Amino acid sequence: MTRMTLREKVAQMYGAWLDVDDSAGEVAPHQHDQTPDPIDWAALLPHGLGQVTRAYGTTPVAPADGARRVANLQREIIAAGRFGIPAIMHEECLTGLAAWQATIYPAPLSWGASFDPDLVERMGAQIGRTMHRLGIQQGLAPVLDVVRDLRWGRVEETIGEDPHLVGTIGAAYVRGLESAGVVATLKHFAGYSASRAGRNLAPVSIGPRELADVLLPPFEMALRAGARSVMNNYTDLDGVPVAADPAMLTELLRDRLRFEGTVVSDYFAIAFLQTLHGVAASRADAAALALRAGIDVELPGANCYGAPLLDAVEAGDIDEALIDRAVTRILLQKCELGLLDADWRPEPPALDEEGSAVDIDEPDARDLARRLAERSVVLLRNAPVDGTPVLPLAPGARLAVVGPGAAESGAMLGCYSFPRHVLVHHPDVPAGVSIPSVLDALKAGHDVTYAQGCPVLGGDDEQIAAAAEAAAGADVCVAVLGDLSGLFGGGTSGEGCDAADLRLPGRQEELLEALLATGTPVVLVLLVGRPYELSRQIDRLAAVVCGFFPGEEGAAAIEGVLSGRVDPAGRLPVSFPGAGASQPSTYLAAPLAASSGVSTVDPTALFPFGHGLSYTPTTWGEVSLGPAGGWATDGTVEVAVPVSNDGDRATSTVVQVYLHDPVAEVARPERQLIAAARVDLDPGQCRTVTFGLHADLLSYTGRDGRRLVEPGDVELRVARSSADVHAAVRIPVVGPRRAVGTDRQLHPLVTITG
Repeated sequence: MTRMTLREKVAQMYGAWLDVDDSAGEVAPHQHDQTPDPIDWAALLPHGLGQVTRAYGTTPVAPADGARRVANLQREIIAAGRFGIPAIMHEECLTGLAAWQATIYPAPLSWGASFDPDLVERMGAQIGRTMHRLGIQQGLAPVLDVVRDLRWGRVEETIGEDPHLVGTIGAAYVRGLESAGVVATLKHFAGYSASRAGRNLAPVSIGPRELADVLLPPFEMALRAGARSVMNNYTDLDGVPVAADPAMLTELLRDRLRFEGTVVSDYFAIAFLQTLHGVAASRADAAALALRAGIDVELPGANCYGAPLLDAVEAGDIDEALIDRAVTRILLQKCELGLLDADWRPEPPALDEEGSAVDIDEPDARDLARRLAERSVVLLRNAPVDGTPVLPLAPGARLAVVGPGAAESGAMLGCYSFPRHVLVHHPDVPAGVSIPSVLDALKAGHDVTYAQGCPVLGGDDEQIAAAAEAAAGADVCVAVLGDLSGLFGGGTSGEGCDAADLRLPGRQEELLEALLATGTPVVLVLLVGRPYELSRQIDRLAAVVCGFFPGEEGAAAIEGVLSGRVDPAGRLPVSFPGAGASQPSTYLAAPLAASSGVSTVDPTALFPFGHGLSYTPTTWGEVSLGPAGGWATDGTVEVAVPVSNDGDRATSTVVQVYLHDPVAEVARPERQLIAAARVDLDPGQCRTVTFGLHADLLSYTGRDGRRLVEPGDVELRVARSSADVHAAVRIPVVGPRRAVGTDRQLHPLVTITG
């Protein structure tokens, strides 16, 4: 680095947005406003280049063509610069690699619903291997924002409303992606999901305790899992934009959490310090604020870290030592990736036998997508009709399959999937992978009549009447309702698609009422990016099945649950709201937030966090706790429960452990998840789940702002959901009050025997 000119060093600090045709597509509303000029590669490359933005994820390009173009571009970058430093290629990878023809996995809410970190880690590793084959070194995932308001459009990108679940699943994804040699990027550090009124990119006004105890733990867990990059939060926290806050990006992230990787800006976040936040008078001012705060790399392009930053350094307004700090981190990461090895060469992946195609939706990947989808579908309700539950569907039953999601393959996909993110701008290009609809899947084994009823938004009375007529002539009506994901107003869920309330979008509730009025049993299938309010219909619905954008194999998973081929296994990562739904809240609340006689609003969930039913009953035995004599403030207790399968088919259940702290220094959540384990059981099998719980899991931020464990009685609730407690065990916490640092134990030790 000491041999590099200032211009060469700064060139390592930004990206360049291109696709394989050298022209960026339309994937962000600020994209061309912020970067209006085409890239002059001849002028740019001799100085070097830090990153290349979304070479695959901007327009549809065949993987083989993209790989050849990426390899050629790397060769050009190496040859043009004095030091031959390659660029880091980065891509979105939230539901799989966001590239044409790549496997589309379930959206992150489905990861949370699976309660299966091992399966999510396998998915992350598979995604990472695909990226590595294509010459991609960095992935912009996972999203670790904890849901605070269900109206927020990006709920579908999150893992859930509980920090332990988000951290456990997010850390598993990080381990998988990083195991393939791809840098995982944690988003969005930190507090993004707590925006006012659930509006995207809105101000955040939260206390330091909510930040420390709810929003930060998933980042801590994922950093320990080996994540090598962090992306800043767009918003301001109590008036200070995170992109300009050294207290967040340096003092907290680096000094306290010991992060040593690179901090990359969310797209255009540095320019937004001037254009949206009004804390910078110019792009040079914005660059100075971001650099001092701790942002090393500007993405997607050189809006502020290019000429404006150079001018500011040469004018003496920015210390060049800050440039050196950022470039040191960038070059060290390129060293770790092997990009500076003398023998590193950009090579495209092996082609097929015809020498033209690269398969990035292999059978193993599709099988993994299917298994995760099956693991994540949640059976919310299965009420008896004439004494017998409607689900599983009886063989030979005549089905009316209706609703906007029934025949729409896009109903399976989240907003960061390639078809919903990019192909909406290329309507003549096929999806690139096979994505059956629910109607396709049900037609394969059932007698089906189809009527749409209405689209997600819009529709007319005649369509609804036709759907009701189809339902009236059937034995069972399967109503497939919910969202269509999109970006910035292009859907009902997704980035920039926030909701004013939690009623089903458009005329779907009206359609549902018409179907219920026929008297035919109605099975509601939700394909959604957030929970919706169902309180007016729930008692009249025969069953409710929920899939959180379950991906390319989601229809098979839904059909499997409806037919009984798949035993429902998912558990809710977010609560379903109760009546009203105008003031949504998560389960993670202090007693003051419960229903009371001093407010006319009842926040009780219709379906609570952790809820999910199965077709196969399980029996939970007596809970044991040890050792006797209490839980030392620096010690460990073991909680064990036997679980048995009383049915004649294999099943899976999730044992959840919640902490209730009745008396504390500050108001604490009534219950908070501190451990969970998925248990698979063969017919007649009994297994014992043992949780080793360190006292660090009791810690919280006290009045003085420091994390502590204090003596006193606590209650451990072994439960099927946050509201369905199998057994509550009270235990004294004994010993001195103890301060706890960022090196605290974050995970329970889980052992399953039998």
